[in-house]
Amino acid sequence: MTGLADGRGLTVSYVLGTTSGGTGPHVAMLAEGGADRGAAVTVFGPASTRRFFHDHREFSAAPGEALPRSCEFVPVEIADRPRPIRDAAALLRLRRLLARAAPDVVHAHGLRAGALTALALAGAPGRRSALLVTVHNAPPSAGLTGGVYAVLERIIARRADAVASVSGDLAARMRRLGARDAGRALVPAPAASALPADAVARVRQDLGGAGRPVVLAAGRLTAQKGFGTLLAAAAHWQRRDPVPLLVIAGDGPLAGPLHDQARSAGLAVRFLGQRGDVPALLACADVVVLASSWEGQPLIVQETLRAGRPLVATRVGGVPDLTGEDGALLVAPGDADALAAAVLSVLDDPERSARLSAAALGRAAALPDEAAAVDAALALYRRIADRRRPVPRGGRPAGGRPAGNAAGPG
Repeated sequence: MTGLADGRGLTVSYVLGTTSGGTGPHVAMLAEGGADRGAAVTVFGPASTRRFFHDHREFSAAPGEALPRSCEFVPVEIADRPRPIRDAAALLRLRRLLARAAPDVVHAHGLRAGALTALALAGAPGRRSALLVTVHNAPPSAGLTGGVYAVLERIIARRADAVASVSGDLAARMRRLGARDAGRALVPAPAASALPADAVARVRQDLGGAGRPVVLAAGRLTAQKGFGTLLAAAAHWQRRDPVPLLVIAGDGPLAGPLHDQARSAGLAVRFLGQRGDVPALLACADVVVLASSWEGQPLIVQETLRAGRPLVATRVGGVPDLTGEDGALLVAPGDADALAAAVLSVLDDPERSARLSAAALGRAAALPDEAAAVDAALALYRRIADRRRPVPRGGRPAGGRPAGNAAGPG
């Protein structure tokens, strides 16, 4: 496969914290993609995230030229919320491991992992490791937790060599906090293979939606995803004939309260729990809904566009960058009336539904794929690593590339 970035000669360490969402697969994609291209890769993260790093693809730069693959996972327990004793232990362990590995680049993911990594690298004698932090989510803004995360953001902005954010609003926020090199990260959805018609028919039959429109939503059942607003919107279509069937795929801490809300309102809704067949569910959907209060580059939006399904989504974070103005109907977050009206406008107007489907496929054609994300990451790694190398006479770092300060990937 020609034209792909070469990782040979690079040593990269990835750091991530506890995650049950898209961060784990994203880091695995970058780590394994870089290793496939010749980089020496180590991943530091909680033992629970080891499950994401299972891919053993082989990559050849040219016929007969196999690149050695080196990708090692080392447990470091970085919790998902502030825990002073555990955080101190993780910081000390991470400092020792990074000092021993001495990578060219450390790529940390998330505010907590990023700040701990910045502190672990601080004051390291003869430090040569460049630090890149990807910011995947908007931080809490209220209360004590909001104050803690504000400190984490400032640590990252002031100490990282580069910051990559999953949405424009986060990138602007990090620049305001003093980040020297704040660009955009590429977080592509995995490519999906074509589905046989009989498999889609079986899933639709299992949903119990024969003869009824299917409204699909998928994601972790948390406050950020806005499922409470979606259930309130579903109340607007319960007297229709036939009643549209709302299908929600995913699990999470709000599963119980959301079941209770649906039951008390008498809603026609199927909670499917965690599913591994989202492409088949998308193929069954008459309209897909994203009701989140904030998102970066959500995988479900990218998957919906690639499937050519009509999409109704909230105008938040990086969603409009993915959909444009024609690839989805965009509404304000938290507005159940507007969400319901948009969904019904798709179900009631076949021409609008067809236009949205065609526009979705058009937007999907411009989405980056995993190879593009790895290319962008490797290019940024080399650039920030060059800044850390001694600059001899002639103004070029030891790696032979001019020093620079362009934007990050994406």
